[in-house]
Amino acid sequence: MSPSTVRHQFLDHAGPIPFAHRGGAAGPAGENTLSAFRLAVEAGYRYLETDVHATSDGVLLAFHDRHLHRVTDTRGRIGSLTAGEIARLRVGDEPIPTMAELLEAFPEARFNIDVKEPNAIGPLTALLRGTGAVDRVCVSSFSDARLNAVRSAFGPELCTSAGPREVFRIWRASRRLKPGKQPSVANLPRLRAACLQVPPNLGKISVVDERLMAVAHAAGLPVHVWTINDATEMDRLLELGADGIMTDRIDTLKTVLTKRGTWS
Repeated sequence: MSPSTVRHQFLDHAGPIPFAHRGGAAGPAGENTLSAFRLAVEAGYRYLETDVHATSDGVLLAFHDRHLHRVTDTRGRIGSLTAGEIARLRVGDEPIPTMAELLEAFPEARFNIDVKEPNAIGPLTALLRGTGAVDRVCVSSFSDARLNAVRSAFGPELCTSAGPREVFRIWRASRRLKPGKQPSVANLPRLRAACLQVPPNLGKISVVDERLMAVAHAAGLPVHVWTINDATEMDRLLELGADGIMTDRIDTLKTVLTKRGTWS
């Protein structure tokens, strides 16, 4: 059985999944902070997207960038600092949360976790095993090597999104599909992924369209699109059949889904 035919608890949701990207990065709280995630949960979001880096002593942090200066008043690289040194820094007036703190603070939430560096693989694996949180997460990465390392640690029980090469294989298969035709399941690529998480476009190249949706769904892969902040674009993608939307603007997405009768 391929991973795309394994039903993961993470993906069980009535209707399109609303993801709070970095907790709702366009909201009043700093991105990837406890306050941002709390506001999203209070707004009714069950799915929270975040990124992880590890400190030099192996503590896993919820933080997007490799370097600190964009959202803190300190320069430096997360991987070269200890957890104690990081603990003194602030995003606005808040500390950078650890991934362990987020899992504990929001026990009913599900986390989409983007692994940003190789040194985060071991700490993430240990954390998921130690907390029994495997069913609550979907792991993604822009690196096939990082993603495959996490997959190897857990096998098909872990929900993962498609890596770059897998995304390309699905997209390439969709380009061979004639408009209006249904894909042949026998000719579809077999992936280790449980879902497809993609942008609507890459430069001038269209990624998410009717053909991509048809091929992904025929392969058993829900399609989650990132990072969408415009209500019109949200509606367009949902009309195409998007199974999830990641957004910085959690109020906008909630309004769109509520109007469509698919907010739950």
